[in-house]
Amino acid sequence: MVACKKDDTDTMAEPTKAPSSETTSLDESDSTEPDTNVSDDPLADPYGVLTPDKDTTLTVWLMSAEQAPAPDNKISKLLKEKLGVTIQYDIVTPDNADQKIGVMLAGGDYPDLIGTTDLKLRLLEGGALIKLDDYLATGNYPNLKTHVDPYIKKMSYNGSEVEPGLYIFPNYNRFYGEITGGTHWGTAFWIQKAVLEDAGYPDLTNITIEGYFKLIEDYMAKYPEINGQKTVGFAVLASTGREWGMTNPPNFLAGNPNNGGVVVDENNNATIYADKQIAKDWFKILNEEYAKGVVDPESFTMNFDQYIAKIATGTVLGMHDQYWNFQNATISLQGSGIDERTYAPVMPVYPGAEPYYADRDVMNTNQGFGVSVSCKQPEVALRFLDIMLSEPWQKVLSWGIEGEDYEVDENGMFYRTEQQRINSKDLTWRSSNKLLALLDLLPKHNGQFSDGNAYGPDDQPSEFYDTLTDYDKAFMKAYNKKTWREFVNSPPDNPVYYPCWNITLSDEANEVNQQLTDAGVQYLPKIITGSVDDFESNWAEYVDVIKKIDVKVYEDAINAGIQERIKLWK
Repeated sequence: MVACKKDDTDTMAEPTKAPSSETTSLDESDSTEPDTNVSDDPLADPYGVLTPDKDTTLTVWLMSAEQAPAPDNKISKLLKEKLGVTIQYDIVTPDNADQKIGVMLAGGDYPDLIGTTDLKLRLLEGGALIKLDDYLATGNYPNLKTHVDPYIKKMSYNGSEVEPGLYIFPNYNRFYGEITGGTHWGTAFWIQKAVLEDAGYPDLTNITIEGYFKLIEDYMAKYPEINGQKTVGFAVLASTGREWGMTNPPNFLAGNPNNGGVVVDENNNATIYADKQIAKDWFKILNEEYAKGVVDPESFTMNFDQYIAKIATGTVLGMHDQYWNFQNATISLQGSGIDERTYAPVMPVYPGAEPYYADRDVMNTNQGFGVSVSCKQPEVALRFLDIMLSEPWQKVLSWGIEGEDYEVDENGMFYRTEQQRINSKDLTWRSSNKLLALLDLLPKHNGQFSDGNAYGPDDQPSEFYDTLTDYDKAFMKAYNKKTWREFVNSPPDNPVYYPCWNITLSDEANEVNQQLTDAGVQYLPKIITGSVDDFESNWAEYVDVIKKIDVKVYEDAINAGIQERIKLWK
């Protein structure tokens, strides 16, 4: 059995057997050319490393909110049939990532492949991942090399904790060809379409945050219950690892792009905004809305899964979030046929500010897949990643199986039947027919394939519109729009250094950043839920805590990162 390592954790499937004498790796053949004797099946490994007659088990650790595949998953069966690969999953939700990362680093024993979205880079800087530059230089991984080469400077780690180089293949936004798509995946103040419909489809341009909440308040007064459950005006995401749902709104209300915990001025100088007036104004409004009964009182005790489950009930009228983060709740609502309870993006801003909620899609550097130092055969693990990045497998992972999950018209363009679209919105169907958690962290061929088809159904312009329900088409028509992207600003070119949230920080700067996060998690719920009369004193207490934190260490690190990127990337 070709296997990188044995893993005895309870979350894994049956332990792998020891490698047999038939074990094959690229280093043994030292070949940089595909094996011409291998089947010409487009889903086969052209190098003959991963084949049906050699069982290969890969242990995979994933930081993802996506669900695990069902035991009968057809893509899992296809991996086994075409490549002989079995994947043993350990999927960790954002809420539990900190603890799991600490346990792994303390033990020093890792799964073969690590899929991480940890912006603190604890696994990378903790020595859990191997440097990949020399492997790519062999030419044995052509898909990965093509993927990396144009953006190697952006993808590489440049800190001082481990040797600089490439350790992680980004999971999103390395684009090929034209960028298309109808979905706004990023930040917005989301509002139920039923609220806007009931209000007569009000003009959403130049909306204020007060106007946004007024729409919600009016609907709550008119409909105190939805399907027999109490109507929730506004949910706040405050769970560990996703607390930015609570802390980031001031940045967008003030008209800034998503630089995380800082705003950057015209001189490229970054400062935190947690203790600034733009933040105070937001939390004062939220405090007042809480007093009115609009803000969900359970917001500050819910974990991430509970937050998603509550949205999926259809009772939550609004929230500030990024669409990808609550997408599963939307899919659940769509699967239940209640599209009026799904959400449209709204861009409230303070007076005088211009909305900057949508940016140009940013590559997720330092987030994605790496190969662990515990992997006994990294060549095999990299072959797997390389094959998954091939166009035939990318189409399987994103579109599915031709004739089952999508069709091809006379011009070679992909489309889906109505039943196939219905299936795609069913979470149970998805668990048996998609590898969502794996795909979430895998490197992707975002943009277009060489045949002109878009990476996925949501990105195929004709398919996107045809996928819309009659309700959504009527909703779009009421606003004279064709895509959800048209509801947000047209993104300008990103600044060369952008974004600041993925700048690599020193341990000291990371510690300060964590102190700021901890202060927000501890004090902001008290500010929001406290008496309106106590707002000023509660806010002052929070600001005093921030004053005791050496914020300059964090700001200096961000500013150094900005200047380094301007120097390297321009």
